[in-house]
Amino acid sequence: MTLRINSEAPNFTAETTEGKINFHEWIGDQWAILFSHPKDFTPVCTTELGYMAKLKPEFDKRNTKLIGLSVDPVANHAKWAEDIAETQGTAPNYPMIGDTELEVAKLYNMLPEEIGGGSEGRTAADNATVRTVFVIGPDKKIKLMLSYPMTTGRNFDEILRVLDSMQLTAKHKVATPVNWKNGEDVIIVPAVSNEDAAKTYPEGWKTLKPYLRVVAQPKG
Repeated sequence: MTLRINSEAPNFTAETTEGKINFHEWIGDQWAILFSHPKDFTPVCTTELGYMAKLKPEFDKRNTKLIGLSVDPVANHAKWAEDIAETQGTAPNYPMIGDTELEVAKLYNMLPEEIGGGSEGRTAADNATVRTVFVIGPDKKIKLMLSYPMTTGRNFDEILRVLDSMQLTAKHKVATPVNWKNGEDVIIVPAVSNEDAAKTYPEGWKTLKPYLRVVAQPKG
């Protein structure tokens, strides 16, 4: 199955550093971010996991759960967490999936189905495509997929920015322009007529083109 934005996030059960979970049940009525790693004890991923732990309070404010994935066993994750704490100042404070049979990696199209065997003997280069961030909504639909090469650390501040945009636009009939940050002006979507927009925005908006109407970010 090919995954796209608005596809249902495949459900699975897996062992994690915080016990066995059913993914959809674990998400509950919150948002979730699943971010994957090709191997434990890899340098770029070490920095990413530490930074994500520091950002966790910001995701908590946004009703969003974090969960990591690496193809190695959960026991290895626990040892890796010690290195992360030592080098990055913060250990992972969210569950880490042990995907030793590569089941989740295949389910999420990060590795080909035809790959046989488990994680043992496989290198980070073998699993280079297991470097994707999935943002999943309370409806269990995929809202964003973002993949990076192994040599480039992911920008999790950008994931936070995109999450702000998606949560805002899920609640209000607006879109966010290029490089938008929380609190800045937004765009009234074309599906909203001027008559309806006037009811929502009685103070008015700026019309740059009939299809490009800029307004202050809605409250709430």
